Amino acid sequence: MSMILSASVVRVRDGLPLSASTDYEQNVGVQECQKYFKTIAKRLSHLPDRCTLHAGLYNVNFISSLGVSYMMLCTENYPSVLAFCFLDELQKEFITTYNMMKTNTAVRPYCFIEFDNFIQRTKQRYNNPRSLSTKINLADMQTEIRLRPPYQISLSELGSANGYPHVPLPEYKGTGKISTAPHQRLEPVTLSGIVSFLLSLLCGALNLIRGFHAIESLLQNDREDLSYVIAFFLGTAACLYQCYLFVYCTGWRNIKSFLSFGLICLCNMYLYELRNLWQIFFHVTVSAFSTLQIRLRQPQGKAPDYNV
Repeated sequence: MSMILSASVVRVRDGLPLSASTDYEQNVGVQECQKYFKTIAKRLSHLPDRCTLHAGLYNVNFISSLGVSYMMLCTENYPSVLAFCFLDELQKEFITTYNMMKTNTAVRPYCFIEFDNFIQRTKQRYNNPRSLSTKINLADMQTEIRLRPPYQISLSELGSANGYPHVPLPEYKGTGKISTAPHQRLEPVTLSGIVSFLLSLLCGALNLIRGFHAIESLLQNDREDLSYVIAFFLGTAACLYQCYLFVYCTGWRNIKSFLSFGLICLCNMYLYELRNLWQIFFHVTVSAFSTLQIRLRQPQGKAPDYNV
């Protein structure tokens, strides 16, 4: 009998489970596929936004959007078009019910477990296809899947977690790739991210002003050290670059943010004679906070462009 067995909602950035259906069959095959859920969840940020895994008598399907992935387990003969319609319906309801700030700042697993009520109701509907004829448009989804079919994940790509040798995930091409190109969109900005951005701008402006004052002192007093001017302007450049890294997605983004943080620390250590401890503490703390926010704001998955 073709049917949906279970579903879950997972954060793409770190694989944190946000919600899941609580009742599913406890046979050996289903329990094995639940292990695939965990393995895939850890690699969502490296996978396309729509995928299918064929695992014996069962299929695992998922879609990713706005930093959240919606996964489901069904029997192998369950229609693919219905499976992705089901996931799309979960996605729309979850986005409507919870804002992105809550999902980005969640720290404990299954903190949205009440969403299971909607998962159960929707699963019952999709396990009774007669009740779906007037509520979804299968033609649109069939066209979408034909034009942009889901990426087929092989068991070997999941590595050794389920008894298979590790094989590195390939680079994906086409519309399904979650890339780190400069045009890749980042996750929505949080309040703490806005604060860090403004504080970094403030530190950059303070360094710039002190740098111009140091130039004036240098012109009026030949004994003034030119290296102080360089340190102030390097600090300005590092602060502004952290702002750039927070707004735009680039390659090696996290490493660049740590290097910028290190440069700011070195500049403040060199300017020890011109700044008191509180000023140095403020600049270093703001830089560390900005580095953390850059690390937390990850590239988001591509939002699906199909309608059901």
